[in-house]
Amino acid sequence: MRLCSIASGSSGNCIYIGSDSTHILVDVGISGKRTEAGLKELELSMRDIDGIFITHEHTDHIAGLGVLSRKYEVPIYATRGTIEAIQKTSSVGKIPEDLFHTVFPDEKLMIKDICCNPMRISHDAADPVAYRFAHGRKKAAIVTDLGNYNDYTVESLKGMDALLLEANHDINMLQVGPYPYYLKQRILGDKGHLSNERAGQLLTRLIHDDLQAVLLGHLSKENNMPELAYEAVRVEMTMADEGIAVRDLPMQVARRNEVTPVIHIA
Repeated sequence: MRLCSIASGSSGNCIYIGSDSTHILVDVGISGKRTEAGLKELELSMRDIDGIFITHEHTDHIAGLGVLSRKYEVPIYATRGTIEAIQKTSSVGKIPEDLFHTVFPDEKLMIKDICCNPMRISHDAADPVAYRFAHGRKKAAIVTDLGNYNDYTVESLKGMDALLLEANHDINMLQVGPYPYYLKQRILGDKGHLSNERAGQLLTRLIHDDLQAVLLGHLSKENNMPELAYEAVRVEMTMADEGIAVRDLPMQVARRNEVTPVIHIA
């Protein structure tokens, strides 16, 4: 199984996950042109894509959905609440009804040889989810837009071989930054976004000897920096001292305008 970020950040998200025979996108919050260019770097095209899984209806996750789904007739998978919200989003345009397929948290579905399993998350959207994927015994999860986490989150993400996890903001940068007060409160709230520190604390509960790769994603352009996110998460894990060699954990930061190196989950 392979995992790659085509784009990740507060301005647009598009993640690829696939096997030799199955190719999936999670969110298309960038333009169709950028999505296709990113796939080309992976030696793929939209005609190879078997499905688009949408986490929620915010623009940075669906901006390119209308154009791409209409052009290529790719099946769209999302919760009922998210589908209804997408259909009410005028900027997306009209999407044929038969392209939509409803998913339910903790109910698995197969897309060819990949098992997809949505999980509930806390975010200020209609009916948001994150996604877990399995190919044989290999498992990966894509978890962003997570205002908070609880025991359900931890249990849902245990045993992953690879993980894309939100590290959205540095709390101090957000607090002293230019955002209006209401927006700061929204981001910091239980239905907002995960800070660098909270991402590190969650990762501490998920790390295990067989975790092959971590990709930090959905960084805020205004309230974070890749180097800061990376170091803050490392510090949290080091402080926890769980007896696992944190220094040996392959971890990288997904950039907003760059395709990351492909993570091969062996």
